[in-house]
Amino acid sequence: MASDLREQRITNIERLRSLGYAPYGGAYERSGSLAEIREGFREGRRVRLAGRLVAKREMGGSLFAHLQDGSGRFQIYLKRDVVGAEAFKAFRILDLGDIIGAEGELFRTRTGEATLKVAEWVLLSKSLRGLPEKWHGLHDVETRYRKRYLDLIANPEVMRVFERRSEIVRVLRELLAARGFREVETPMMQVHAGGAQATPFRTHYQALNTDMFLRIAPELYLKRLLVGGFDRIFELNRNFRNEGLSRHHNPEFTMLEVYEAYSDLAGMRRLAEKLIVGVAERVIGSLKVGREGEEAIDLSPPWREVAYRDLIREAAGKDWYKLDEEGARARAADLGVEVDPAWTRAELTQEVFEKLVERRLWNPTFVTRLPRELVPLAKTCADDPESADVFELVIGGMEIAPSYSELNDPLEQRRRFEEQAGGEDERIDEDFLEALEYGMPPAGGMGIGIDRLVMILTGMESIRDVILFPHMRPKGGRG
Repeated sequence: MASDLREQRITNIERLRSLGYAPYGGAYERSGSLAEIREGFREGRRVRLAGRLVAKREMGGSLFAHLQDGSGRFQIYLKRDVVGAEAFKAFRILDLGDIIGAEGELFRTRTGEATLKVAEWVLLSKSLRGLPEKWHGLHDVETRYRKRYLDLIANPEVMRVFERRSEIVRVLRELLAARGFREVETPMMQVHAGGAQATPFRTHYQALNTDMFLRIAPELYLKRLLVGGFDRIFELNRNFRNEGLSRHHNPEFTMLEVYEAYSDLAGMRRLAEKLIVGVAERVIGSLKVGREGEEAIDLSPPWREVAYRDLIREAAGKDWYKLDEEGARARAADLGVEVDPAWTRAELTQEVFEKLVERRLWNPTFVTRLPRELVPLAKTCADDPESADVFELVIGGMEIAPSYSELNDPLEQRRRFEEQAGGEDERIDEDFLEALEYGMPPAGGMGIGIDRLVMILTGMESIRDVILFPHMRPKGGRG
């Protein structure tokens, strides 16, 4: 059936050509988007508009139709006596999905709808495939993610989400620039996959005949810039981690990384509040955000601050840190946490945190003083060498922003890298360590997960709903 419809549309190309309408036109100067024309409506104003034909109905010698672009819909009206018999005949041949331009005067119908009375029209692009059924739109999740272009056409609310995403990123840039931060760019292909603990994607650089990694984080390069004299910097970057897909994870994701020399964790905490509150106020217009049918997330400051160990004790028992290895594994299993025999005690505790604590932290919470082993790039707390001077900002049950008082001791950093490498010295980024030896000022650093932040602010349930082209298993089941 789909093939028959496509063939009919190809036949319609020849019919339109015979009437003087080329199927794929050139540039067309518009008076504005359809939303802008609606906002600037004035009876009798002559305008040129363009969009995709999404509805049409014929009434004798006249036609009403709706055009749609990324900003919305607008009604147009054609009368045979005005546009001429051949132009009217050609318009009747058009299929839903075709893109046209039209010029004429604005008026209101008897029902008050803003409408363009068409004087002339042109065909700009002939559609060979039918749009999703207009009454129920496009709801199949698999199709929506694989064919985002159809999702955007059929579901206007999806377009609004991605418009808001663009606004969120724009406002973040403006807020940082207003505080004296400079935007920089660092390599996405790196010799060492450093800056975080994650499995990298590997590629091969043919010109240099060497293996490279897609970055898992830009941190080590941004810190080199602190050494070089940049005091306040940020990068909006794409990171790549060769790990699983889930509602909260996509292997390719967007991060905002911020570093400020002569600052620390407290400075980053203040900055996180100002950035996220500022974006919510300017883009969403409210500090109450979230999904319909769920408890609203209240972004109103000040935000809660609580130590990691206190949260673990609440979830796993006040005696958690007194248990031996066997007792801790048994307790975790009793609490429904799957235990990997290879995990260290810190990794087991972190699994308890992720499964039993994190998802219950709804309003913004700074979780502080994480185990030092989990964050090898952070300073330790002055009063507790076993804890790192860090926070994880959790909102809506998801980690949104980790932040550190950055480690700037090159000898201690080398010791931690060697411990992490486990004897594989080639994994150690010697160039970064050399840079640190020239002296890096004390600094605060923070990463904000843009995809997750957009989820929180727009009330989306899955990270795939805020990424235009999320990763999917290839069709046919390969991979």
